[in-house]
Amino acid sequence: MFSSFLSHLQTIAALSAITSLTQATTFSSTGSTFELNGISYYVPAVSVGKLQVNQNISSAATLNGGFLPLTLVKTNGTVYESSDLQLTVNRFLASDDVFQTGFLVAIYVESASLSQDRPNSRLTVNINSSLLDETRIQVIPLSGSSQLPEGPYFISSTGSVYEAWRLYSDFEGAFTETLVPNMAGSYSVLPANIPGQSLAVAVSSRLYYTKTAAKPLAGVRLGVKDIYDVAGVHTSNGNRAWYHLYPAANASALPIQRLIDAGAIIVGKMKTSQFANGEEATADWVDYHSPFNPRGDGYQDPSSSSSGPGAGMASYPWLDLTIGSDTGGSIRGPSEVQGLFGNRPSHGLIALDGVMPLAPELDTAGFLTRDPVLWATAASALYQTNISFTNTYPQKILLDGFPTNVSSDGDAMLLNFVSALAKFIGGNASAYDIEADWSANTPVDADPDLGSYLNIAYPIIISQEQTTLVRDPFYTDYGAIHDGRLPFVDPAPLIRWAFGDSFPKPAALDQANANRTIFRDWVASHVLIPNSSNHSSTACSSSLYLYVGSEADVNYRNQYNGPPQVPIGFSNGRISPFAENPDFVVPLGVASYFSNITQHEEVLPVTVDIMAAKGCDGMLFSLINDLVKAGIVNQTVPGYSEVTGGDILFKRNH
Repeated sequence: MFSSFLSHLQTIAALSAITSLTQATTFSSTGSTFELNGISYYVPAVSVGKLQVNQNISSAATLNGGFLPLTLVKTNGTVYESSDLQLTVNRFLASDDVFQTGFLVAIYVESASLSQDRPNSRLTVNINSSLLDETRIQVIPLSGSSQLPEGPYFISSTGSVYEAWRLYSDFEGAFTETLVPNMAGSYSVLPANIPGQSLAVAVSSRLYYTKTAAKPLAGVRLGVKDIYDVAGVHTSNGNRAWYHLYPAANASALPIQRLIDAGAIIVGKMKTSQFANGEEATADWVDYHSPFNPRGDGYQDPSSSSSGPGAGMASYPWLDLTIGSDTGGSIRGPSEVQGLFGNRPSHGLIALDGVMPLAPELDTAGFLTRDPVLWATAASALYQTNISFTNTYPQKILLDGFPTNVSSDGDAMLLNFVSALAKFIGGNASAYDIEADWSANTPVDADPDLGSYLNIAYPIIISQEQTTLVRDPFYTDYGAIHDGRLPFVDPAPLIRWAFGDSFPKPAALDQANANRTIFRDWVASHVLIPNSSNHSSTACSSSLYLYVGSEADVNYRNQYNGPPQVPIGFSNGRISPFAENPDFVVPLGVASYFSNITQHEEVLPVTVDIMAAKGCDGMLFSLINDLVKAGIVNQTVPGYSEVTGGDILFKRNH
């Protein structure tokens, strides 16, 4: 009797312990993964709707891990035939990379002609199609509305409906972390992976989204440079210690929130060289591995610091748009070497709240993309009323460093573009040397040698600003929890920061900014003069300023360089950071080079940079899109070549 009573007490104690443990434990689903006809999918944990299912569907779903593929289609009539289904499937396949015929296991047909005020109305479904074989389960007609868009889904044994997110491999190493949205407006790390030796990236069906005036970017798949905060996610700034030291962001950076508000879907955060300083692939990257540039032999430097956005955009057809930042060339460099459209905007078009600073007086937010139409749409969503699209163009074209004769395919491409541009706008092009112009028209009390005048301005500004705004608080916070230790930092930022430390503060920074300001005002009054009138008949800028972005330039990532250098000196790439004017990269095509990797002739991009007066960003967007319409400039494509695409050489696509 006693032993029985003792056993009873032990059972009660055990149950109490389990109850206590259960109450202290959090448990939630993070979703599921499935493979359908050899393609991997992620199914979010939260359903988007519920449908009535019969025993046939319920049993089949139970036997297949609790889910079945489902296709939801809509019709305006009361009869849905096999021919209707065939047309719908063709439309889905042509516009969406998530849908496949494997989703036709269950078909949900919804008619807009049926409503609750017609209770006796019925939808007739007559499908006898080769699309439906013995593996198909059921066609489910619907009277009413599911409130769900057309497209592919997964349905559970109880009728809960879930979105289908296709999984891709980030085989070029462009992402630091891949994301999925939460219901509350924040993002979480994607809890899934697939073969490919890299992160998996999840993309939702394009059929779920409809672009509107309020949501012009609805469904656009966006990659975000990892210096921008995204709500619910850690920011790394390219540094492992930073990522683990600070908590996840509680709000998205202003530029990112604007794009989300316009309908963009963030698919992940993308690699940046450390603290957005310039780094050479392999030689300088320590905390993270540099992404791969897919063009040509596949082993060219992707440039930095928006290297992840550039590599991803040049590699993946499923990625629509990436946002980077440009302080001294961080959008323009990756765009040039990978044949993308990219913009350093006029300085100050959008506040950079929630974005790591390199130097606030130089930092800008812009895009890298293959599609100039989407580029302009995204710019309108990001910069809002700070840009105005105008179609009146200046007739004066200044050419900086252009070839004077044709000695290569790239030379011919550049000169042919200038000729076509001049003809299109009814203008004239002439060679221009900004350093000679400065020497002949030097502002009062300035050094007539422009190279000397601005020689150390850029490294002084970025180093002294970033040490104050980023390094010093980072070191303090890290040391506070690590017994005074310093965190690891890559060589390039350390060398730049040390350079800034060797000059007096704030005197050196004040002098650098004073010189920059004098140069800015000189450019605005003498070279790229903005039109202050609002007349549409007058161009926004007095001139267009062109310089060569890239011409099949090689920079192999398998070479070991000396220590990183301080970015001293002046070049045409420094004009826009100092003068605050827009600088847009335009891809023109490809030219050949002999690769010492493949021992074959390969091709790399040829690009041109176009500048205009500060505030004339909308004019440049309009000009480039007009050039596309005229056939002078073309969209680019991902893969081996920006013109023809093709398999990236190390990877055989299937």
